[in-house]
Amino acid sequence: MPMTPDNHDDDKQPPLEVACPECRKKVVWTTDNPYRPFCSKRCRLLDLGAWAEESHRIAGEPAMDEADLDALIDRLERGGQQ
Repeated sequence: MPMTPDNHDDDKQPPLEVACPECRKKVVWTTDNPYRPFCSKRCRLLDLGAWAEESHRIAGEPAMDEADLDALIDRLERGGQQ
């Protein structure tokens, strides 16, 4: 028997559920949710605010400040001498 939308619904996997990064509520990952991976506009804005006030950070080397950068450029222009 050929596969049709009517006879293969039993083979479908349940939709993917993820935890909202802000409140941990379960969210179905579908295109119907414009806020995914967040559960709501509120949680999306709270997360954005945390990034804006630098509460969230990506681990890595600290950024050079302007004085360190100028000193590095001076050293490189002099041929790499310290």
